[in-house]
Formats: sequence, structure tokens, C-alpha cells
Amino acid sequence: MTDQTVKTEEFEAKTDESYFLEARHLTMHFPAAKDFFGKPTKFIHAADDVSFKVPKGKTLGVVGESGCGKSTVGKMLMDLYHPTSGQVLYDGVDITNLSGKQRQPYRKKMQLIWQDPYSSLDPRMRAVNIVMEPMQNFGIGQNEKERQEKALQLLSMCGLGSEHALFYPHQFSGGQRQRICIARALATDPELVVCDEPVSALDVSIQAQIINLLKDLQDQLKLTYLFISHDLNIVHFISDEIIVMYLGQIVERGTMEAVWKDRAHPYTQALFSATPAFTAAEKKAKKRIILKGDVLSPVDPPKACRFASRCPYASDLCRSEEPSWKKVADNHFVKCHLYK
Repeated sequence: MTDQTVKTEEFEAKTDESYFLEARHLTMHFPAAKDFFGKPTKFIHAADDVSFKVPKGKTLGVVGESGCGKSTVGKMLMDLYHPTSGQVLYDGVDITNLSGKQRQPYRKKMQLIWQDPYSSLDPRMRAVNIVMEPMQNFGIGQNEKERQEKALQLLSMCGLGSEHALFYPHQFSGGQRQRICIARALATDPELVVCDEPVSALDVSIQAQIINLLKDLQDQLKLTYLFISHDLNIVHFISDEIIVMYLGQIVERGTMEAVWKDRAHPYTQALFSATPAFTAAEKKAKKRIILKGDVLSPVDPPKACRFASRCPYASDLCRSEEPSWKKVADNHFVKCHLYK
């Protein structure tokens, strides 16, 4: 393979496609130790130099093992974590450092579906009131009756009848609670929904129903999703593009089909090898990759490839120098010294 090192301008260049959400070099460092005077001396690198773009009406999947920084990225987009550095652009506007009042219109258009439907619902509130609460917070609707009608409509769209409106969260199953969470996220008429592992706490039989619901709502309401998950089969089904994260960094990104077909990074190959095979042909073709070695500490990691300690192909260069982005194909990039 010829050297396909990608310049920053090329990697970040816009295409004709409409990108209305962009993350530029997002970094999140949490203090891990302090000196006698309370000044931080060590930092946990939860996310480092994370950049991506989400096309309008599409789904960007974010995958990686636990602790890789997936949820941290989602929370930075929602301003639940203020990034150490970097920018979040919404429809071309840098919203990273806006004041609360200035950011209010953007908060309305960006909503979050939490991972755990059990703990993300107020047990003292009825379903209809849970969905109405965001409308009240953002001043949506002329009066209580109008908000209630919209809440009932959203619950119906998410598969819950009017008979469920006055139930409390403990009276619902896990799948029904997640439907309430989805209805609540839609209450402000958002354009972007960050889905933080929305089906990981559910039974497998229920997961398919929720994923199909999210797909139907996306088509119906023209929603854009950032879909965070560790389940690659689900991400493959719902996503148009994908980014693969390892220890706070993106190591591969591209269209879903391109990455699924040609896994360029050794970590991506190992990650995808762990997906279950459903047919005899798939089982025969699949080769399980077992990673050895220890995961580096996220506290002040070295300026080198962070996967080198577990990579079966690692060289001295990998252990001493951080790799640059390489172009695998159109709309497919990898961060690896091995790809020349």
C-alpha cells in the first residue's frame, strides 16, 4: 500500500453533504491527583482530540469497549461536561462557550436518551407528566391542556396507549420505560438525539423493538442520531457512519459499510471478531482475535499508539510515536502506523 497520510485540512474538509453538528478536537481531562496546594498534577484522559461530523438526518455510531470515552463525548456535546478544549459546532455556530441563556435554543434541539431507563425516570411522576416536563421547562405549548395532548400523542407514537398515561415508572416493564424516555426526548421537537447505549439494559427480544422504533421515528421526524453502543451488530443495523474509539481516541472512522467490510485498525478487527456469528458460513469464516497484554492507564498516557500494549503487530515505532491519520478509501480513515 502507498503512503496515504492524511493532512488535517483533508480530514476535516467539508463535502457537499449537510453537516449540522461537528466536534472539533474535543478533549476532556479529569484531575486524577493534586499537589499540596490543590493544583492538579495528573489527569485522566477521558477523551483526546476527538473530531467528527454528523450529517443531517443520518446516524453516526460510536463504538468501543467500556471506558473508551464514548459516553464522555456524548456528554460534551450536551454540555453536561464542559470540554477541556475543542469546539462543538451546531449548524455552523460554535456553541461550546455560550452562556446558559445563549445556549437555551440549542439545548431544545439536542436531547439525550439515557442508558438506564430505570434510574432516568422520576419514580414520583406519572408517565404523561414525565413527557410534559421538558415542554414546561422550555415554554412549549400555550397551556397545560395543549402540553398534555402533545404528551399523549408522543406516548402513542412510542407505542404506549392513553391507558398508560397515569401509570408510574414502577408499573412499566424495562422496554416500556425506555419508550417513555424516548417520548420525553422528543417533547422539545429536537433535531439531534444522543442515544447513550439506549438498549444495553434491555432483554434481547425488546432491543429489536426499541431499535426499530428509533429507526421509524428517525424517518418520520427527520432526526439525526449519535448512537453510542458496544453492540456492533446493532450499530451496523442503525448507523450510516461509524467511529471506533480506544482509550479516549478515535482510531478508525468511515461509512458503516466501508468499515464493516475492510477493518483497517487491529483494534477494530479484534472488536468485530467478537460479534456473534448466526450462520454456519459466518461461523466458519469468523476468526476470533484474543487480545493479550494490559490496557494502558488513562492517567497521562504516553505520546504513542495507545493500543500498542495489546497489538500483536506493534513495533518500536508504535511504542514511541503517535500515529497519524491514513486514508484507506473515500470516507474511510485509520490512525495506525501499520497502514502505509
